[in-house]
Amino acid sequence: MDETHRDRDAEGRARNARPRDGLGRPLPYGTPGVERQPEGVIRSPDETLREAQRLLDAGMPFHAHEVFEDAWKSGPEEERELWRGLAQLAVGLTHTARGNTTGGARLLRRGASALEECARSGGFVEPGEFGDAVPYGIGVGGLIDWAQELAGRVETADGPAAGAQPVDAAEEAPCLRPERR
Repeated sequence: MDETHRDRDAEGRARNARPRDGLGRPLPYGTPGVERQPEGVIRSPDETLREAQRLLDAGMPFHAHEVFEDAWKSGPEEERELWRGLAQLAVGLTHTARGNTTGGARLLRRGASALEECARSGGFVEPGEFGDAVPYGIGVGGLIDWAQELAGRVETADGPAAGAQPVDAAEEAPCLRPERR
C-alpha cells in the first residue's frame, strides 16, 4: 500500500506545513512564506483586538481571522458570536483580496449580520442604533457600514468580464476600535 505523507502536529492531527503567503494561500514547499499565527492562543479581548488590528493594517486579514477564531473558541459563550462575526469580516476581506469577490461579499455581509444580531441580542445597542460601540470599544456601526460598502463595491465589479480586481487588504483594512486610532 502506498502511504502518502501528511503533515502532522505533535498530537498527530493533520496540519498542512506548507508555507503561506500574507493572505494565507499555500505556497510550494521550500518557498519562503509569512509566519503563521499560532493556533489556540488565549488572549484578553484587548490583546485580541490589538493583534487583529495590527494584522489587518499589515494586509494580513487571514491571520487576523485566526486571532478572532482563537477568541471565538476560547472566550465566554455570550461573546462567541461577536468574535465569530469579526472572524467572518476578516475572512471576507481575505477573499476579496484574493480576487474571490463573490465569496468575499457573502462573508462580509454574513459578518455584518452577525455583528448586528450580536449587538441586538447582547443588549449592547438598541436595534437601529449601531453607531454605538459594543464591548471593548469595538465600533460595530462602523464595521457594519464598512463591510456592506466593501461588499457592494466588489459586487458591482464582479467577475473577470466586468474587470473584477482583488482589493488591497491593507488599504481596505477596517478600524476595529475608532477611538484607538
